[in-house]
Amino acid sequence: MTHWEFKGRELVNCTCEYGCNCQFNALPDKGHCHAVAGIQIDEGHHGETRLDGLRIGAIFKWPGAIHEGNGEALAFVDKRADEAQRDALLRIMTGQDTDPFATMFAVYASTITTMHAPVFTDIDFEVDVEGRRGRLSVSGYVEMTGEPIRNKVSGEESRAQIVLPAGFEYEVADIGSASSRTTGGPMQVEFGNSYGQFANLHLSSHGVVRS
Repeated sequence: MTHWEFKGRELVNCTCEYGCNCQFNALPDKGHCHAVAGIQIDEGHHGETRLDGLRIGAIFKWPGAIHEGNGEALAFVDKRADEAQRDALLRIMTGQDTDPFATMFAVYASTITTMHAPVFTDIDFEVDVEGRRGRLSVSGYVEMTGEPIRNKVSGEESRAQIVLPAGFEYEVADIGSASSRTTGGPMQVEFGNSYGQFANLHLSSHGVVRS
């Protein structure tokens, strides 16, 4: 197994309400899970292959709860990546070179029945975890935006966090409001003003690197 590790930031949007039942070992509140994710790798490696500055993204659809399987996924890989980097990123994203179920990549990969061919393309992605703001644009495929949750009376920004000391994706995530819609490609999703997850990531072949 080739060891990998990276630090980065993510924005994830799914169909659940702001709390996302899945984070608490409960069933998705819509009965199914559709999600869009973007990750900026600030620094990292897969073996001797550097991954600094690269971006990845994905669209997911599960007809029921994630653990029930039969999922569908489409992966996006930064077209700036060379052949070695593309192979490394795809191995990470599909749960390879990873301890069993140690990261969200490995967990989700185990539930996917239909994995579409990866798309190597420009990924326009920016995320401010502290500010709970971000956007993902993959031209011809998907658009996602994220912003803070706002008080329904005053309109003021409201801050909430989820803390998972033994989580397989993050230790702390800031929660916001996000919206996603597809613009083409083999998978169609659209949902708005739903769960937005902003998190700093530190992951490796063995799972979350604990602070």
